[in-house]
Amino acid sequence: MTQKFDVVVIGAGPGGYVAAIKAAQLGLKTACIEKYQDKEGKIALGGTCLNVGCIPSKALLDSSWKFHEAKAGFAIHGIEAKGVSIDVPAMVARKSNIVKNLTGGVSTLFKANGVTLLEGHGKLLAGKQVEVTALDGTTQVVQAEHVIIASGSKPVDIPPAPVDQDVIVDSTGALEFQSVPKSLGVIGAGVIGLELGSVWARLGADVTVIEALDKFLPAADEQIAKEALKTLTKQGLKIRLGARVTGSEVKKKQVTVNFTDAEGEQQLTFDKLIVAVGRRPVTTDLLATDSGVDLDERGFIYVNDQCATSVPGVYAIGDVVRGAMLAHKASEEGVMVAERIAGHKAQMNYDLIPSVIYTHPEIAWVGKTEQQLKGEGVAVNVGTFPFAASGRAMAANDTGGMVKVIADATTDRVLGVHVIGPSAAELVQQGAIGMEFGTSAEDLGMMVFSHPTLSEALHEAALAVNGHAIHVVNRKKR
Repeated sequence: MTQKFDVVVIGAGPGGYVAAIKAAQLGLKTACIEKYQDKEGKIALGGTCLNVGCIPSKALLDSSWKFHEAKAGFAIHGIEAKGVSIDVPAMVARKSNIVKNLTGGVSTLFKANGVTLLEGHGKLLAGKQVEVTALDGTTQVVQAEHVIIASGSKPVDIPPAPVDQDVIVDSTGALEFQSVPKSLGVIGAGVIGLELGSVWARLGADVTVIEALDKFLPAADEQIAKEALKTLTKQGLKIRLGARVTGSEVKKKQVTVNFTDAEGEQQLTFDKLIVAVGRRPVTTDLLATDSGVDLDERGFIYVNDQCATSVPGVYAIGDVVRGAMLAHKASEEGVMVAERIAGHKAQMNYDLIPSVIYTHPEIAWVGKTEQQLKGEGVAVNVGTFPFAASGRAMAANDTGGMVKVIADATTDRVLGVHVIGPSAAELVQQGAIGMEFGTSAEDLGMMVFSHPTLSEALHEAALAVNGHAIHVVNRKKR
């Protein structure tokens, strides 16, 4: 007999598992399908983010930063640390243990909320039926009133540098190095490339980042991106912009990369090469030809602002649809869709999704950039505050970077908050909370911020928008 559910979710990543839990909490009979297996051959929930993305990369970033501080940052505090070394296998094992704890936690939440886990590959058929192919090849078909597709994304392959997960790796392989490569190449100066490049550079690798675009971090505010390029270069990352990879050759456990830049044909040899040129939606064998669900010209599932596909009752969320490929965006889409299925009129504010790059210093932003607003012809006032003037940042010996607040010149409404510096992600989230409630720069400036905190930098930047900063000289208005 065919199993019937109110909601069937395909994929248990940060979009899918959150959607499944929320739907179950709303009283809907819910199933979630997942096929990803861990190293032990067991189904692991949490998708790319928990298993081979956000979480493991942050674990390595934090471990590598602590090592860097012990080697280069303790002396100024009067702490003597001689002969500090890194045990890479132990660091990677810690990362794997964190992943195991979190994926196991999702499994526990499924049980606690009454979500049925169906192990295997999900494929949408006509009439909101979903075929589940188990790991042993057996199939079953389940019937759903509503289907949520959350199949996620995977790394983009490029023909000039085919991944072998040995010498040439993707982001997944870069989390599993058992020793520090002497020389490391990274193709792509995006979030993943910069984060993974930072990890291994801190541990002693000579890192070169090869980026095809002429502009560094084009999605970020130009002032922040310029500061980031300067800072990361100072940290030892060699960032080659306008460099297009044309080929590669693996010989004797090394890879020679050919690329062209403004100076012509170039060649560099590395012990390891990370390919981090972006991600693409996973739609392989996901949709039967008569499912009725449409893909757009880039291979993403077409949805409207509420994540509804062209088939009534079928939704798609996360990396497989338009918009930023961010775990938190996927999760909130999952919540919105579950609530809409349950009859609520939930909406999502796509204008205020924070972006974060977890280098050190962190780079984060929410809202619009100064160049975007200028392009739209919006007159703005801008306030900045450097962490070099922050007492809390000085105490922590972490004074690089700044906070930037952009406000509408007419209404004073905050349109963007951009940070490079310590705890940038947390400070930007404060900005996002204020912006969600339509805050003005004056509103932020009138609030009481505890002292001494890094948050005061946001307070001062908001004051600086209208020339009222206290702890930095205000720029004279032209």
